[in-house]
Amino acid sequence: MLIEEIMKTDVYTLQPGQTVQDVVDLFEEKRIRHAPVVDGGKVVGVVTERDLKDALPSRFSVSPKINAYEKLVSEIMAKNPITAHPMDFVEESALIFYEQKIGCLPVVSQDKLVGFLTETDLLYKYIELTGAHQPGSHIEIRVPNRSGILYEVSKVFYNQHVNVLSVLVYPDKKNSSNKILVFRVQTMNPLAIINDLKKEGFDVLWPNTPQMNE
Repeated sequence: MLIEEIMKTDVYTLQPGQTVQDVVDLFEEKRIRHAPVVDGGKVVGVVTERDLKDALPSRFSVSPKINAYEKLVSEIMAKNPITAHPMDFVEESALIFYEQKIGCLPVVSQDKLVGFLTETDLLYKYIELTGAHQPGSHIEIRVPNRSGILYEVSKVFYNQHVNVLSVLVYPDKKNSSNKILVFRVQTMNPLAIINDLKKEGFDVLWPNTPQMNE
């Protein structure tokens, strides 16, 4: 999946010559926590909610507060931020978020801002990919790490006429020769599927109730 498929294109921006008060107003009005700073369409910085908090005095401070709100955006922004391109892969961008401990990525093409991606956007896309936003059941199965195993498991769902909403594959932390398959299926009663999976010899990890083990 490419960044251009999930990035916001209607981006609220700031300019270096605006003030901290402008940032406060923008964040409150638009209910956002990050904004790119642009100068002539070029990204020169990013301001986050944390930058804003660092720039403002504590409520317990005895120093005058007016000067803090008159500071320029150029004084509090993170300069030369990491950027992405619309054709970058979402998975690679997620790794950048994790490794660099950032909360947003301006998306740039031909040296101009064309979009904006936040950690919230990534989280919602993960929710969509896992099917967690749709009614259904969660099934986890431990399988041997070999070719064709996903097809064998999928046949059980096919025979039960159950639609698979999503499939995730994880390594088995206890045994590297196995994988954990996590299915989200479009049924609220997976008992028949669980029974058929067990009949086929698959190790069902979840759901795993006493009634199912009888």
